[in-house]
Amino acid sequence: MKKSLMAVTASLGLLTSCAAHYHQIKADRVSIYLKIPGAQVVGFASSLDDYQIHPARKTENEAWVIVVPAGAEFKYFYMVDGNMYLPACRLKEKDDFGSENCIFTPDT
Repeated sequence: MKKSLMAVTASLGLLTSCAAHYHQIKADRVSIYLKIPGAQVVGFASSLDDYQIHPARKTENEAWVIVVPAGAEFKYFYMVDGNMYLPACRLKEKDDFGSENCIFTPDT
C-alpha cells in the first residue's frame, strides 16, 4: 500500500511540474511541443482521428513533439507515462468524461 501511494504521489508530482507547451505552424503542418521534465513516454491524442494515441518524439532540447495537419480546428490531450495530461493551453473545452481537452485553431 505504501509503495502504491508513493508511486501515485510521484506521478502526480511529474504531472504538476513546470511544463512548457507551444506550437509552430509551417505550411499545412503544425508541430506541437511539450517540454515536461522527467517524462519517459509521451503520447498525443486528438479529435483528428478519434483520439488514437500517437507516440511523440523526444527532441534534442528535451521537448516532445508531434506533427499533425494544421488546416482545421481540433481538440487534443497528452498521455504522459500512462497518465492523461492537459497542459496550460489558451483554449479548452470540457469533454464527455468530465475532463478537458485543449483546442488548436489554425489562426492561433
